Order: sequence, then C-alpha cells, then structure tokens
Amino acid sequence: MKPYLCLGLTLLVCAPAAVAQNLPEVTLDQAWKDRIQALAPAKTRFPASEKKRLLVFSLHTGFNHWVIPHTEEMVKILGRKSGAFEVVGTKDIAEFEAARLETYDAVVMNNTCAKPEVRDIFLDKLREIHGSETEAVKRKAAELEKNLIKYVENGGGLFVFHGGVTTQNNSWDFSRMVGASFDYHPPQQPITVRVEDSKHPLTAAISGGQFVHVDEPYFYKNAYAELNFRPLLYFNNAEIKQQRKGKERADGKTYVAWIRRHGKGRVMYSSPSHNAQSFENPQLLQFFLDGLQYVVGDVKCDETPLQKR
Repeated sequence: MKPYLCLGLTLLVCAPAAVAQNLPEVTLDQAWKDRIQALAPAKTRFPASEKKRLLVFSLHTGFNHWVIPHTEEMVKILGRKSGAFEVVGTKDIAEFEAARLETYDAVVMNNTCAKPEVRDIFLDKLREIHGSETEAVKRKAAELEKNLIKYVENGGGLFVFHGGVTTQNNSWDFSRMVGASFDYHPPQQPITVRVEDSKHPLTAAISGGQFVHVDEPYFYKNAYAELNFRPLLYFNNAEIKQQRKGKERADGKTYVAWIRRHGKGRVMYSSPSHNAQSFENPQLLQFFLDGLQYVVGDVKCDETPLQKR
C-alpha cells in the first residue's frame, strides 16, 4: 500500500510504520504556495515590537534536499502573513561578512549541507570560486565561520533546518553553537515526533503531544553528547527502523528539535522536515513561526540545558 497523507490537526501517515519510503517531490507552484499561505498562522502568538529582518541561506554544496526552495518560500510566507518578518533569501556566502550579518536579526540555515569530504560549506564554495584550496582560501573560510559564530555570540539569532546541522559538521565551535553534529540517518520512514514538555511555550503549537510524518530520522554526534540545549521534540529510538549496523539504539530517545543560548544569541534547531508535505501541517507551521520569534528575541521561556536540569 502506498503512503498518503491525512491532513488535519496533525499530519498523519496512513501506511505501515515498518516500510521505508521516499515521498514524491512537490512542485513549487502557485497552487502549493497558496495552500501554505492558507495554512500559515495569521498572526504571531508572542508580541513582536517591530518587524525583524531574516536572512535565509539556502546554499548547498553537498546533498541537495529537494525541499530547499519550499523551505525558503515557507519562511517567506510565515513572515509576510504574520507581518513579523522581512525575509531575504540568498545563496551568496558574502552575506557572512561581518558587516552584512549585522543587518539581520537572525540567520536561517536552510538545509545547507556541505560536501562530506570536509563538511565545510564556506571552504567548498571558495574552492569552487577560486579553483583551488590555497592557504588564503582556508583562512577566508575560517573567517566566515567565525563571523557567524561571533554574530550569534553577540546577540544574533540562528534557526537551523534539518540538514543545516551539517554546514560545518566537523567544527566543534559550530557543533557547540548549534548543539550537535550530524552522524547518520536511516531511510525515510513514518516517524512519531513527540513533545518533550507540553507546558513549554514553544511546544504549545503541537496539540495532542505528537504528530506523525515521513522524514529522515537523524542521529547526532560531537556536541550532542553534551546535551547542552533545552529539548522540544524527540522520537523513541526503538521505533526507528533500519538503523545502521553497530549503531543501533534500542532504547531511549533522540531529540529532533531544541533551543539553546549561545552567548547573547538564541539558537533553534529543527530536524523536521525533509519533505515539503510536512509543511501542510498547520501545527508545524505554527511551531516554526514561534521558533523564529524565539531566535529574534520575542519569546521569553525556559532555556535551561538538559544537562543542568
């Protein structure tokens, strides 16, 4: 039986949970935009004193998630319909020059997957531009990463979607800022995503405490082991099929969304979602809008890291 989506208050997948599956790509046409526009929240849930400026960075040098343009458009729709954000989309690494970053209230890393050889998106792009990897190229790549980290430390916001966790996957500075590095994922499959704390204001969008959608179940490494974040959503490890041999996790949970303070700045990571079909869940759209408000400083909430609770 082929999977199909039952859209309502939650996004449910009516298919056997043991079957790994890839959802078909969705055309980014006006009909899809109109659908997301209709489902998106009409206003913010938290007071917004002024319209904030967001940079959505949508470059990939490694794996190309087909949902990248849909994610950028979804963020733009959330900004326009709520009136809370002016959204600028780009694939230009020049936006990570320190002076340019200062013109934004937050940066959104939209599935910014780097090549697996090095896992450094700035180095990948500079190699492409200059045709080689000189010492000057390596210094510039390190400078752009440092600019982003300083930007957040000094009070800028950062929202990382799904594969954006791999942007600088081997950098411990980046890993600690985001809260994790990517390890691996089993095949796409229906995942029951559960709320960690139903009383937290950033999980209030998910009524019923859970939703089900088809996604890649990400597992993490590096800074993830430090649990230096406030978890929002998770899946139960025992429910994940086709885990990598030698890395199976038969108990416990893996977090798929969290927040954390990094210096004066705020960071949110959300693994959902790999597929644009998940954006047709109005609760997930509300969750993203709330998260964007959080990273720009509109939401005051419990940010206590898990390791300190």
